[in-house]
Amino acid sequence: MKIPGKIRFIVLISSIILLQNCTKAAEGSNAAPPAPELPVYTVITSPATTYQEFPTALEGKNNVEIRSQVDGYLDRIYVEEGAYVRAGQPLFKIDSRSYGEQVNMAQANLQAANANIEKARVEVDRLQPLVAAKVVSDVQLKTAKANYSAAVAAASQARASVGNARINVGFTTITAPVSGYIGRIPYKKGSLISRTDVNPLTLLSDISEIYAYFSLSELDFIAFQKKYPGASLDEKLKNMPMVDLVIADNSIYPEKGKMSIVDGQFDKTTGAISVRAVFPNAQGALRTGNTGRVRMPQMLSNALIIPQESTFEIQDKTYVYIVGKDNKVTSKPVKISGKTESYYFISEGITPGEKLVYTGIGALKDGASIKPKAISSDSLLRAKPL
Repeated sequence: MKIPGKIRFIVLISSIILLQNCTKAAEGSNAAPPAPELPVYTVITSPATTYQEFPTALEGKNNVEIRSQVDGYLDRIYVEEGAYVRAGQPLFKIDSRSYGEQVNMAQANLQAANANIEKARVEVDRLQPLVAAKVVSDVQLKTAKANYSAAVAAASQARASVGNARINVGFTTITAPVSGYIGRIPYKKGSLISRTDVNPLTLLSDISEIYAYFSLSELDFIAFQKKYPGASLDEKLKNMPMVDLVIADNSIYPEKGKMSIVDGQFDKTTGAISVRAVFPNAQGALRTGNTGRVRMPQMLSNALIIPQESTFEIQDKTYVYIVGKDNKVTSKPVKISGKTESYYFISEGITPGEKLVYTGIGALKDGASIKPKAISSDSLLRAKPL
């Protein structure tokens, strides 16, 4: 069948148009995507306070094991576990009947010793005139005086036995040596108590002040000595600012603490030295055995700060993306000297005036082009204050 020339012309034109459209579509699919628009800010410096944190174990001002000084059956328990007690308040009572009888026996022995003294005195008084009249020899008088001295010594010994027996009776009532909170009481009424028991009757904890013990490495200790003025270590401690305590739920304990003591030497095993901070605890919110972190402030007069969102980590190193003059980004490692909740303090890697990508860095690579959207560093600080 012969196709008319007009139709062949129309088919040819349509084919050319279709081929052009396909070529344009292919060219469009191979074209580079547009550069992403990302927020960019300029690095600045600002006065700031950063914090160095140290894990700590908390202890009360006094932690006293309450033990019995006499053996016997536990007759009464005057307190409940967890109760607050005052110094001198009765805690436990040991059956005192046998110790009361010991007092009675010691007193009877003392009476007998006093009677022997009187008997020896009578003998001395009887012999003195006879010796003076040379009726009897002075040997008998010397013997009588020696017997008198022995009787006096025996009476003193008996008197000490009475005192010791009364002390033992006093030990049957166990009182609180300090004010504080009662711990667990492992014994019950009727338990046989001994002075040699492994477990104490309870643990009494005076928590009016809490001691937070933590360790400083050798480098931290050297930096501490250089940072604060003072001719001696005690003076440097006095010139330190107050410290914070971050408790287990990551909240800040409302009372400030004061550094008070440093251990006398470094631990040869860990290479660290123990330090103590003291926190008031009048309300008893903290207890012995709590854990937390001591937060030590560091005042920076000219800190270089960047938001944490503008960083990423690779193999334990922290990086940022720097924007060049051609709007291409380059990753660069930075060294972090401190941080707040939202910012890092940088000691090495970047300088004031450089431009960094703020967010959207997850899909970036070195050499990638971006379309910068400038944001001011001041607006960042207003939105997220230091």
